[in-house]
Amino acid sequence: MSTLLITHHDCIEHAPGDYHPEHPDRLRGVMRMLESEDFMLLHRDQAPHADHEQLLRVHPLSYIEEIMDMVPREGIHSIDGDTTLSPKTGEAALRSAGGVCAAVDAVARKEVRNAFVAVRPPGHHAERSRAMGFCFFNNAAVGAYHARAVYGLQKVAVVDWDVHHGNGTQHIFWDDADAFYASTHQYPLWPGTGAADECGAYNNIVNCPLPAGAGGAEFRAAMTEKVLPALRAFNPDILFISAGFDAHGRDPMANMRLTVADFVWATEELMQVAADCCEERVVSVMEGGYDIVALAACVAAHVRKLMGV
Repeated sequence: MSTLLITHHDCIEHAPGDYHPEHPDRLRGVMRMLESEDFMLLHRDQAPHADHEQLLRVHPLSYIEEIMDMVPREGIHSIDGDTTLSPKTGEAALRSAGGVCAAVDAVARKEVRNAFVAVRPPGHHAERSRAMGFCFFNNAAVGAYHARAVYGLQKVAVVDWDVHHGNGTQHIFWDDADAFYASTHQYPLWPGTGAADECGAYNNIVNCPLPAGAGGAEFRAAMTEKVLPALRAFNPDILFISAGFDAHGRDPMANMRLTVADFVWATEELMQVAADCCEERVVSVMEGGYDIVALAACVAAHVRKLMGV
């Protein structure tokens, strides 16, 4: 079985502003890289819209309607200083969440071994009823609860290596004993959550805060000593990766010093857990990464490893 790549042009059309760090060139750069000869064997599909049933497993109807009603006909509408909507944001947000559900479908049906969902806006900062940090719907959480509801994959896990803590995923999973969330992230740093003592109602949350300047050694130690053992003990039925690449040393949004090799190593380790625990079911979802060269290189190496090359 091969690896599935899911994306959609609508995700490029979301335009939060000329000087906004979460700009369309992020996805353009990634897709240019993934169009090279190295990736000819990828299965490819278009991200569908998430439907209301999929979104309602995570977000209340009032919130979904509020977000869609805020989409402007022209110009920009700002929710806060970071999170803005343009005329195509609604389409992009629906396809970002829907793309993760489509990836779950393909992986759960064993049509592919694993999947990478190259979409924007990202999702891991979106709480149940709050958009923030460039995020509107929590893409990984929507996919996780879709896996549970449709395929009976009860125990869902998200491992998040974005440099910013995924407060939204933690918020959504906090009271769910069958939902596991683990994060490595720079701390202290926006959004201010992710302290080591934030453990969830059922000890189902594992936070590994790392100091500014931390590099591969600190990241690999956190994964090896905390994240991977806890993930194995949880024994998931499906594994999601919130794959942000802004912990790379080139990224302007934070101060960690990871390299492409660190993300390749982490991908290998998580794939091994998935092979041992959940029949290789892995869905990786693009989150942050704001240096286009570093982001594209990291995604390419990550996807190669998912492909087994």
